Amino acid sequence: MLADKDLLSIQEVRTKVDKAYQASLKFRNYTQQQVDAIVEAAAAAARANARRLAEMAVEETGYGNAQDKYIKNLLNSDWLPKRMRGVKTMGLLRERPEDKIVEFGVPVGVVAAILPTTNPTSTAFYKILISLKAGNAIVISPHPRAHKSTCAAAGILYQAAVAAGAPEDIIQCIDTATLEGTTALMRHERTGVILATGGPAMVKAAYSSGKPAFGGGPGNVPVLVDTSADLDDAIPKIVAGKSFDYGTVCSSEQALVAESSLRERILALLKANKAYIATEAQKEALGRILVMPNFSINPQCVGQAPVKLARMAGFEVPADTSIICAEVGGVGKQHPLSMEKLSPVLALIWVADFAAAMDTCYALLKFGGLGHTAAIYSRDDARTRAYGARMPAMRVLVNTPAPQGSTGITTNLLPGMTLGCGAIAGNITSDNVGPLHLINVKRLAYVVRKPEEAFEMPMDINQAPNGPTAAAPNGEIDHNAVVAAVERYLASRGIAVAAPAAGGPSCTASCAAPKPAVSNVVASVVDRFLARRGEPSGGYT
Repeated sequence: MLADKDLLSIQEVRTKVDKAYQASLKFRNYTQQQVDAIVEAAAAAARANARRLAEMAVEETGYGNAQDKYIKNLLNSDWLPKRMRGVKTMGLLRERPEDKIVEFGVPVGVVAAILPTTNPTSTAFYKILISLKAGNAIVISPHPRAHKSTCAAAGILYQAAVAAGAPEDIIQCIDTATLEGTTALMRHERTGVILATGGPAMVKAAYSSGKPAFGGGPGNVPVLVDTSADLDDAIPKIVAGKSFDYGTVCSSEQALVAESSLRERILALLKANKAYIATEAQKEALGRILVMPNFSINPQCVGQAPVKLARMAGFEVPADTSIICAEVGGVGKQHPLSMEKLSPVLALIWVADFAAAMDTCYALLKFGGLGHTAAIYSRDDARTRAYGARMPAMRVLVNTPAPQGSTGITTNLLPGMTLGCGAIAGNITSDNVGPLHLINVKRLAYVVRKPEEAFEMPMDINQAPNGPTAAAPNGEIDHNAVVAAVERYLASRGIAVAAPAAGGPSCTASCAAPKPAVSNVVASVVDRFLARRGEPSGGYT
């Protein structure tokens, strides 16, 4: 039997989805200008509260650090709105005069947004703003451990949106979020689409709900450091990416892969950038504390500072340690630190050559990161392109920290917190999800041709030149009629029909009557057709 809290959550979901649906019916009739003004107002309110909400998120969840969460909040309240400016989502989108097609944007209605505990406020900004930009209402189900900060973020944007002219109830946040309530939200008849961010079980539930859903996947991100790379540029960037918000971004680097000839230089540069290199015993202790027996991530270790992680594993690191590095001998369950860790712990894997590096990075993606993200540092464009073509990842980043590159901070990818991993990972898209994923496109299509002009089709081979059938009086196929039909078709295609070559096969009595000349090729085609029908041929080959 469901607990009282579950019943309360389900009832709250039903009430708030209904309210959001009514708001969406009004909002879908707004002009693009009105929608854009509301998005700008909500984004401005998000920016004004970005730092306070970052601090609130860390205080509530215990994950990550406030400075990097502030940067993620700015990504979604400043850079994302800038990138969405000028994008058409409402009403007339475009006309294609050459095709006589006109396209209109149609909102999906109510967006069900499932939020994580690792990025509770930045993801709220992101999902609210892309939903509003697409003309939709949104109902947010926060993670229970991040309810306060998520709903605070939603409330700030809601007040700003309504003040700018949005319908009341356009943004809703579930106060009593439970698993049963979230399931009810995803399956509600008035839910138009689901934006799911969370663990594999939550994303799978979204895809199994019977509703269209956008989700991501785990990101076991490899970073290949090529022999051509500028190591003085590459290593600080890798440390910056791995340490960003203490590794809570799914696209943060998980393993550095490089040729053994680079080992000493890379280790020296890692140490120069405050990375701690674990001993063999410390590596084993980290593996035991980070990875659960069922090979899931220990939630107590997610987004924790290096000093705290080391103490949990039973050793000490300097107070200013940026990340902890551990040299591992390969990929797979026998090497626990080769999996995704969601913490500032980076595996180091040394290989013999570039081919082995490619194989290792491929194996890392297969070991829990298919479709997500890979990175490479190289000044050899041929190798960079070979890596990009080989990796089963939908974002392959070049010479940039992985979290910042994948989310559009240092690249021109669309700023986003839902990073599709494509069909290889069971996702509906490989894109960074944006407002255009949250609309349907209606097409007005004008007539441009008659049905009979759409195809070039031969006459029915049984159709006689001057009658309904090509059957002879005795019921057999009239060979003359067949040949004439073929010749007419060839003539309609502008193909000349030549007489049989001298010394070529002769015609039987059944085709002795005067008729247009027939080439050997035509005759052969006719004979093969007749043979398939079980009819005697006319003597052609």
